[in-house]
Amino acid sequence: MFWTRAYGYFTAEPTAFIAFVLGISAAIMALFTFFSAKYVTKPTLIFFILVAAVSSWFNDQFGVTIDKEMIRNAAVSTGAEAGHLITPRFAMHVLLTGILPSLVIIWVRIVHRPILWKLVHNTAVILACVAVFIVAGTSYYKTFAGVGRAHRDLMDTLNPVMPITSAVRYVIDSQRNANVVAAPLGTDAHRVGAVDNGKPRVTIIVAGETARAQNFSLGGYGRPTNPELAKQNVVYFPDTTSCGTATATSIPCLFSVYTRAQYSHRKGLETQNLLDVLTHAKVDVTWLDNDTGSYNVTDRVSYTYLPTSADPRFCKDGECLDAILVDKVDNWLDHIKGDSVLVLHQLGSHGPAYYQRYPEEFRRFTPDCRANDFGKCSQEEINNAYDNTILYTDHIVSTVIDKLKQRSGSISGAVMYFSDHGESLGENGIYLHGTPYMIAPPEQIHVPFLVWMADDLAKTAGYDMVCVAKQASAGSHSHDNIFHSVLGMMDVATKVYDPSLDVFSACRRSANKLAQAN
Repeated sequence: MFWTRAYGYFTAEPTAFIAFVLGISAAIMALFTFFSAKYVTKPTLIFFILVAAVSSWFNDQFGVTIDKEMIRNAAVSTGAEAGHLITPRFAMHVLLTGILPSLVIIWVRIVHRPILWKLVHNTAVILACVAVFIVAGTSYYKTFAGVGRAHRDLMDTLNPVMPITSAVRYVIDSQRNANVVAAPLGTDAHRVGAVDNGKPRVTIIVAGETARAQNFSLGGYGRPTNPELAKQNVVYFPDTTSCGTATATSIPCLFSVYTRAQYSHRKGLETQNLLDVLTHAKVDVTWLDNDTGSYNVTDRVSYTYLPTSADPRFCKDGECLDAILVDKVDNWLDHIKGDSVLVLHQLGSHGPAYYQRYPEEFRRFTPDCRANDFGKCSQEEINNAYDNTILYTDHIVSTVIDKLKQRSGSISGAVMYFSDHGESLGENGIYLHGTPYMIAPPEQIHVPFLVWMADDLAKTAGYDMVCVAKQASAGSHSHDNIFHSVLGMMDVATKVYDPSLDVFSACRRSANKLAQAN
């Protein structure tokens, strides 16, 4: 992938490409020469080859860039999730490009020079390589600088240098953040007042997984992937972008007080989040997880990881259908004592095993890909399987809304759904997600976002839902809005609340009361 991209970026100046090849090759030769020593050479070469073999599979098959955030995603993946990526073709690729070359390296006998002569020789080779690198770089510096600014993704695909560098950066980052303690946030938070009808205010947040907005019929997609939600009088926000392209970034970011531009992994760890602010306001908060975890978001609230239940009605091989989340909602609602927020974290549309994300009755778009390996499926089959996952998510969210409707006599309910990030389905040769944000395709950052609010809640709390619908269609929104919009829905006043980021504030008769109560 690296050399293919480089050739394409230097098409206008072939001599610059030749210089680029010479410079990179010289740098790599200098690196390997540095490790050329007795008892070190073979282990180093084998390590580099095995890393390159594994990385090249994900680079070439899925268009994945293995940066620090991708390493973080891999580190927090469940065994079941990782297992979907270990296919026979992957094993054969590693065997042919990694293990067999490693065996050849083990077999070859290396005759090393005496240590002093070897030191002199290696130093001379390294200096010569550095000289070639410098000459090549300075000869076409203007061209290299231009390509570097225009195509920042190029060096991210240098294999195996970038995967190893990214892993080292991740380890250093993890060690540095190991003992971070979250600073209090919004400790002044308080409920402005109960809903006029006297019923508890209940918001269920459905945090989706890997759903891209392009495949939501609510947003204009040609297939009927949202038949149930289309009947639920929801407000859909068609132009919404995510905070990241992977769960490990987007989930802690969207629940944080920081905007995407401000957020960093460390900031997320060292600052309390939306759930903490709700707790400070005496709102009961619960998180039910059917994905890969909450990434420290739930460190201080009630949390249940459902796949460990291995409930045979929903679960198989360490993963569960999202119906397991819906199954728990009634019991949670039975124990409501006051204003409450429930977060349901979906497995959603996580690939590549899309076909395992929905039951047989939602296998409506056929033929669908029934394999973990996209190489065994046509593009049509991949798209059909993915659309079936969206159809199933439509059912899950609609069922949650129905459960709140059934209890309209005792609670004032609302549902908010959004996906953590999108998904590439082969556009420009890219699959799955996790591409660095600055070069991520729109399919990975354009996400669905919708809200349903009970009529009595809208009326008594002063929401003009027609106005909200107009605002949703007219403007651009993002995960930056989640923190403040949830506080607004729950009538929580605090100094950290920003009405300009609350998607409802412009359409509420009492919109200024939260700001006045701060």
